[in-house]
Amino acid sequence: MTDPTTLSEADAANRLMRLAREIARHNALYHANDAPEISDADFDALVRENNALEAAFPHLIRADSPNRQVGASVASSALAKVRHEKRMMSLDNAFSAEDVEEFVARIRRFLALPEGAPVAMTAEDKIDGLSLSLRYEQRKLVRAATRGDGAVGEDVTANVAHIGDIPQRLPASAPDLFEVRGEVYMEKAAFSALNARLMAEGQAAAEARGEPFDPESVRQFANPRNAAAGSLRQKDASVTAGRPLRFLAHGWGAVSTLPADTQLGVMKAIERWGIPVSPRLVLCADAAELIAHYEAIQRVRADLPYDIDGVVYKVDALALQERLGFVAKAPRWAIAHKFPAEQAETTLEAIDIQVGRTGKLTPVGRLKPVTVGGVVVQNVTLHNRDEIGRLGLRVGDRIRIQRAGDVIPQVVDNLTREEPRTAFVFPDHCPECRSEAVAEEGEVDVRCTGGLICPAQRIERLRHFVSRAAMDIDGLGEKTIVEFFGLGWLEHGPPDIFRLRNHRDELLTREGWKEKSVDNLLAAIEAHRAPDAARLLFGLGIRHVGAVTARDLMKAFATLPALRETAEAAHAGDADAAARLTAINGVGGVVVEALGDFFHEEHNARIWDDLLSEVSPPPYVVEVRASAVSGKTVVFTGKLETMSRDEAKAQAEALGARAAGSVSKETDLLVAGPGAGSKLKKAAELGIEVIDEAGWAEIVKGAR
Repeated sequence: MTDPTTLSEADAANRLMRLAREIARHNALYHANDAPEISDADFDALVRENNALEAAFPHLIRADSPNRQVGASVASSALAKVRHEKRMMSLDNAFSAEDVEEFVARIRRFLALPEGAPVAMTAEDKIDGLSLSLRYEQRKLVRAATRGDGAVGEDVTANVAHIGDIPQRLPASAPDLFEVRGEVYMEKAAFSALNARLMAEGQAAAEARGEPFDPESVRQFANPRNAAAGSLRQKDASVTAGRPLRFLAHGWGAVSTLPADTQLGVMKAIERWGIPVSPRLVLCADAAELIAHYEAIQRVRADLPYDIDGVVYKVDALALQERLGFVAKAPRWAIAHKFPAEQAETTLEAIDIQVGRTGKLTPVGRLKPVTVGGVVVQNVTLHNRDEIGRLGLRVGDRIRIQRAGDVIPQVVDNLTREEPRTAFVFPDHCPECRSEAVAEEGEVDVRCTGGLICPAQRIERLRHFVSRAAMDIDGLGEKTIVEFFGLGWLEHGPPDIFRLRNHRDELLTREGWKEKSVDNLLAAIEAHRAPDAARLLFGLGIRHVGAVTARDLMKAFATLPALRETAEAAHAGDADAAARLTAINGVGGVVVEALGDFFHEEHNARIWDDLLSEVSPPPYVVEVRASAVSGKTVVFTGKLETMSRDEAKAQAEALGARAAGSVSKETDLLVAGPGAGSKLKKAAELGIEVIDEAGWAEIVKGAR
């Protein structure tokens, strides 16, 4: 992990940018595709590095920071998409006893509690399964949905009817509306039996055809989590019915009323309604008890009937949970204490180079298959040229790998570093188009300079544009994009997607395309003629503009033309325009420069204009609680007596206001507590409205 104390500010900014992109990609692979490419330990290491850098350089925290992300967009499938009434959040992670103690201390600071003040918390084992929300109306199960990206999931109502742990009706004591949230999982023994059954069925089918049986032809599940996810997310519910799935509740979403005022009390009520909760759910008085429970669960982990990857702690009092609120992707009142990784040794048999949509050359290690924690792994990402150099990796080396889940591991150590062997030479030319491949100053990533002449980049950019997190156009998978690109139908990039209807007759003559499949594809494209502006912006693949940054930009500018006008003005040297951009939380000089460079490039501007002649994104609308400060800029100063400064800022953002750190002519309201000094004086000079903490509480109370 990069030591923050050894980095310059520029290096830290570059590393945070790379981490944001890499973590977002792996999140999508894990949550949306059930096809992760790195281990839990590798992923957790990236998150820890990101958190350490953000703590050391808080002014460099990005709008697309992993700490503002949750899950990934739902997969393109036959399953209907469902918008959650209340967002399904992720959890922040702890990796040591010190992290847990700091978590408890952080809660005390946020709530302005005295040091040592008791904060009771629940602790329960964290099942490695698929998140699910069960919506009961009038005590009847009306909808079951996967988490997806937290806002939109997949409707699996018909499938969960075959999970015995999930009742179709709740007893009369349950509220009129209650969303139970938890994990769908498969027990270890059931997982082994399922794979054995699949193998037997494959052998029987081969014998029935009179063919020799090839065990490699049977697609088995890699681990219980993948088995659970694949079994639940079936178009045909009868497939799910034949799979031994289980469910454990760990929380709730939208409710009409709560049966208790504590986390433990509500969970016990859910259990009384006939829905299983963890038998290892306990109440702890302090950090020492939390850690003791973690250690007790870790000792019996291997003997549990299901896979777990840690222990979850939650503040017990719901009133305190309400005050603590949420950061972008997770509650402040909960954390997951993760278990350490498992390790194994194997041989590095080859190093392949893959080219991404931004031209990045990513080395991938091909391993002699090895079993780690019951899972066979064969590939590992080697990240970049510097990582290969740091480990001294060469084809034929004996390496140690580690994993903490069901995914491709990370390389921990090169065990044969000192043995004589031919060094691996990282390519200086793109393996796809033979253009020069270089690393920009201050960056470790090597990129192809071919740009849009590089077929890998052009195809990857098109794939990104139609991906779930971007435009989310069903039917345009990699194979289809490659086919259409080869035919010259996507020569001009994304705008050509919306002109594919001109090729309908030609497409009908091609192998594999029937009238129904062609019309379904064209209908899916036509359905995106009025796309979400933030998704469209993200889909263009502008460097440093991730999904969160795109949303933040659209929140500020509402329309794409307004954003472009300001970005071009900033690029031309307009200081006010640049200031309007950098005033957006998480948008710094790097993003401003990237936007300016994008629009200044004639080819990009031409694609932008061409695209907007085909689609018409409506003005971007942000869903926030209506209040007296919606759309205004609020500054807090002085000592706040009933809440911390962080809690006050979180309240302002939830009410649609921007919480600024200093008073200026853009400030609309100053909330001043005892001891207010220069900010109060400046507000008076500028004629800015000033209220006290009680006045702010009335604004919060009156929000809708």
